[in-house]
Amino acid sequence: MTDLEKKNNWLNCPAMTAELVSELTGMDDEALHDSFYRNLTFGTGGLRGVLGAGTNRMNLFTVAKATRGLAGYLKEAFENPSCAVSFDSRIHSEDFARLTAAVLAEEGVSVWIYPQLQPTPMLSFAVRHLHTDAGIMITASHNPAKYNGYKVYGADGCQITLEAAERTQHHIDAQPDLSDILPDFEQYLSGGRIRYITEETIEAYYQAIGRLSVKPVTEPLHLVYSPLNGTGNVPVREIMKRMKNIQVEIVTEQEKPDGRFPTCPYPNPEIREAMELTIRKTIETGADFCFATDPDCDRMGAGVRNGNEVQLISGNDMGILMLDFLCRNKKANNPLPPVVVKTIVTTEMAAALCGRHGIELRNVLTGFKFIGEQIGLLEKENAADRFLFGFEESYGYLSGTDVRDKDAVNAALLLCEMASDLKAQGKTMLDRLQELRSEYGFFAQRLKTFEYEGEDGAKHMAAIMKALRQPMGSFEQGRLQEAGRTDYLLDDTGLPKSDVIEFRMRNGDKIVVRPSGTEPKLKAYLFARGENQANAEKSLDGLEEMVDLLCK
Repeated sequence: MTDLEKKNNWLNCPAMTAELVSELTGMDDEALHDSFYRNLTFGTGGLRGVLGAGTNRMNLFTVAKATRGLAGYLKEAFENPSCAVSFDSRIHSEDFARLTAAVLAEEGVSVWIYPQLQPTPMLSFAVRHLHTDAGIMITASHNPAKYNGYKVYGADGCQITLEAAERTQHHIDAQPDLSDILPDFEQYLSGGRIRYITEETIEAYYQAIGRLSVKPVTEPLHLVYSPLNGTGNVPVREIMKRMKNIQVEIVTEQEKPDGRFPTCPYPNPEIREAMELTIRKTIETGADFCFATDPDCDRMGAGVRNGNEVQLISGNDMGILMLDFLCRNKKANNPLPPVVVKTIVTTEMAAALCGRHGIELRNVLTGFKFIGEQIGLLEKENAADRFLFGFEESYGYLSGTDVRDKDAVNAALLLCEMASDLKAQGKTMLDRLQELRSEYGFFAQRLKTFEYEGEDGAKHMAAIMKALRQPMGSFEQGRLQEAGRTDYLLDDTGLPKSDVIEFRMRNGDKIVVRPSGTEPKLKAYLFARGENQANAEKSLDGLEEMVDLLCK
C-alpha cells in the first residue's frame, strides 16, 4: 500500500479526529512518508514517538492498537487480568490514558486508573499495592514536548520483560491500524469495569517513602524545587512537608502541569538549560541548594549554591553521594552483605566505595528495569532487605523495594536528609564529594549523543554498530587496536543479550556505545580515572576524539 493510500484510509476513518485530519491534509511527501513508513515498535520500554497522524506516530489509533495487543497478551497469560493506569502532564497524556483504560475494559480487562496525573513511580507502586497483572504509564519521560509514550509494567512493578514484550508485539501485529469506533471511558467507568485509584493507595505510597528515612532532617534547610511542569509538584512537596524543617521555594513558572514545557524545550534535569530558572531562583533567594524532577518524576537533578553560582551535580556523582550517605548511616538488617545495583554505564567509583564498606555490587544492563529485577531476585531468596541502593548515571535513584523503577520522590527524601546531615557537620554536598575524590581518586564520565533522524538515520545507526564489531586490528585508532572489547549482544556476559559494545583501553579508560531504546540516537559513555580533575578530563578529551570518528 502506498503512503497516499494509507493517508486516504486514515482520512476516511469515521473515528478520525479533526486535529489528525488537519495534520494529514497539510503533509508534504517527506512528512507523509515518515509518518507511515513503519509502525511504532513495541519493546520493553513500550512505545515512544512523536505526536501526530500515522502509524509511526503517537495518536489515539496507535495507542488503541497497542492496548488491544496488550489486552490479548494479558488474557492469554492471566485468568482474570487487571491493569493499573497513570499519566503525566504531556500533550494528550490524559486522553491516551482514558482511551487505554476504555480499550482494556472493552477487551475484558479490569482497570484501575488514577483520577489525576501521577508520577511513574506511583504507577509502579500501584501495580504492586493493588496486585494488578500489569501497569501502563502514559509518558515520554524527559523528551521534548513533541513526544509522548506508553510504558508497560509487569505484575512485579518492573517494566515488562523481553519475552512479554515480544508476545505483546505478536498480538499487536494481529490488530488493524484503525478503528471505526473508539470505546467510551465513561461507559466503562459507570459500569464498574474501570475504577479510580483512591487516596488509600496514594497515602500508602507516601508512607512507604517515609519508611525510607535514614536520618531525619535536623538542620533547617532552604531549597528551591522545580517540577518542570510535570507530575512531581504534589508528591515531592508533600514528602518535604512531612519531613519538616525545610523551607521550599518553588519555581512558579514551572510549578503547574503543562505539556508544552514553555520555559524549557527539553525538560530534562540532566541538562543545564532545563535547570536555568531553578539556578536563578537559588541565587536570588540565597537557598542552600536546588533540585528539579522530570515530567514523570522518576529522574532528579540537583545543584549546590556556592556564593553567587550554582554547581550542578552529575547523576554519577549524586549516586555516589547518596550511596556514601546510606553506607554511613543505614544499619543492615541482614547478616549477609547489603546489595547495591548499578548499570554498566554508571561510574566505577561505586566499586571502590562498595569494596571499602564490604557491600556486594551488581552490574546490570542499561535500564532501571534490570535494577528492579535484582530486587525481585533478592525477594525470591527472602532477602529483599539486603537491597541498599540502585542507581544509574541518567539521574535515576532508588533506595526502597515498594517501587521497582527509579523514583525522584524517594530521591528527594534522600537528598534532603543527606544535605541536613552534612550541614550539621559544617559541610555541603560539594565538600563531601571532594573528600570522596581525595579518598578514592577522580572518576570522570562524559556522555556523547549522536542523533540520526528518519529512515536513513536508522540505517546509518545500524551501520555504525556493525562497524564497531569489526576485527580489532581493522580500527584506524591504535588505542582501539590494543583495547579489550565486550560485545553484549554476541559475547557470553552472563547478562541478557543487548546491542551494547564496550571498549577497555590499556590504562583502564573505557568507552561504551549503545543505541537509545527510545529515541533515534547513539549514546557513547566515556570513562576515565585520574589523580585530579584536569588529568581525568584530558583523558576524556582523547576518548571523545575517538568516539567522534567512530560515530560520525
